[in-house]
Amino acid sequence: MRCVCPRCGEGDVFTGYLTIRPSCESCGLDLSFAQGSEGPAVFIILIVGIIVVAAAGITEVAFHPHPMLHLALWIPATIILSLLLLRPFKATMIALHYRNIVHESE
Repeated sequence: MRCVCPRCGEGDVFTGYLTIRPSCESCGLDLSFAQGSEGPAVFIILIVGIIVVAAAGITEVAFHPHPMLHLALWIPATIILSLLLLRPFKATMIALHYRNIVHESE
């Protein structure tokens, strides 16, 4: 969740928001095994979907707002939650991939 190297725990995994470094700047771990990973998106869709649908349902039952207010609330909430969760989930998937697949083959 801290977005650091799965082997040493010090070097950053990302160069930008989601661009994975070719290797760790501290220990030199080759991070090419993690390129093109789309697995975190599935978990984020499920988690954000549950949160937003539950919150929209509670809001509807409690306040009965106009449908445009629902759009104004839940579209930005979905985008913001997705962007906040994407980077740590991608780093976690890289760490899990390293611990369970790459590390076993060494």
